Amino acid sequence: MRELIKGRVSPYYCTETEMLFLGDTFSVLKKIAPSSVDMVFADPPYFLSNDGVTCHAGQMVSVNKGDWDKVSSVSEKHAFNRKWIRLCRNVLTPNGTIWISGTLHNIYSIGMALEQEGFKIINNITWQKTNPPPNLACRCFTHSTETVLWAQKDEKKSRHLFNYQLMKQQNGGKQMKDVWTGPLTSQKEKAFGKHPTQKPMYLLERIIEASTNPGDLVLDPFCGSSTTGVAAKMLGRRYIGIDNVEEYIELSVRRLQQEVLHAEF
Repeated sequence: MRELIKGRVSPYYCTETEMLFLGDTFSVLKKIAPSSVDMVFADPPYFLSNDGVTCHAGQMVSVNKGDWDKVSSVSEKHAFNRKWIRLCRNVLTPNGTIWISGTLHNIYSIGMALEQEGFKIINNITWQKTNPPPNLACRCFTHSTETVLWAQKDEKKSRHLFNYQLMKQQNGGKQMKDVWTGPLTSQKEKAFGKHPTQKPMYLLERIIEASTNPGDLVLDPFCGSSTTGVAAKMLGRRYIGIDNVEEYIELSVRRLQQEVLHAEF
């Protein structure tokens, strides 16, 4: 794994199949060898920390996640998205694909940025949450979905991997549709610590199984608590995670190490 990294940047945590980096995503992405990553999953900042409120566990709480989730203008947000997507394209193999999760706060910028940076969108997945928090303002419909865009390089020779038969099998022998329904992240998956935007394991398992093979390399440039990494490890894939908050990298380490313990029993 270390041979994939150029320059003097050192991983915060490293095994034969996983590497975690604490630092600026842009800087670390520039150090990863070109055309070395088979799949990217990104859950970038949604930029919804606007001093509003939401409901969590029956209580009113702030929507603010941290300084990393704030932006001063639409143009700044779009420039940010174009920059990291451009860097991800550079590290993807010719047939590699990228999955990006988002809400109405950033997904339209993401979609435009993908096309501007040389990607072709394959699918627009709607993740329908069965237990979304209620809408406290009561001035719009309850927000109960997120969008996950799946894209490949917009090149004539690019041919993305799709494990169609496996997805069909997991869907009871029928073609899997682009609306996926399931609950929010369970408390069990937060046993080692909490991340404010942690995705459920079943979502990442499906994404990884749909578009990679065992042994492939999966990258998460905004890894948070590394649900992507835990799912990749369970499924026999390699993993690189990047985050700029040490608390979340430490949480990632605990989760990945616990997965090792589970695998031994």
